[in-house]
Amino acid sequence: MPKEVCEVTHINEEAVKNIQQQMPDLSGVAKFLKALSDETRLKIAYALTVEDELCVCDVASIIGSSVATASHHLRYLKDNNLAKSYRKGKQMYYSLADEHVYQIVTVAYEHVKEGIANGSDAN
Repeated sequence: MPKEVCEVTHINEEAVKNIQQQMPDLSGVAKFLKALSDETRLKIAYALTVEDELCVCDVASIIGSSVATASHHLRYLKDNNLAKSYRKGKQMYYSLADEHVYQIVTVAYEHVKEGIANGSDAN
């Protein structure tokens, strides 16, 4: 199997300089993706692509956890701008923060599903 590295060092200085000049601060994006990198939080986000809103009790049942654990994960998603919440009587309901979160979760799932179907699962 060939090594996946360059066999010689040749830096395209123009391309490197161009990218370095345009590179934004990506720390917020990294934090956003880190919030979704936890499988339980990702399951919650996916559940919220299926149903527009769910109460904490529903989420706990979906992920097979206590209400406290579900609440912790939902709060983490909310704190990282992936979810929003509101109170209805004695229940707290959560939904995805916006269409971008919905798209990222569904596109990521489709990407992985296509990779598995094409036999290129990286596991």
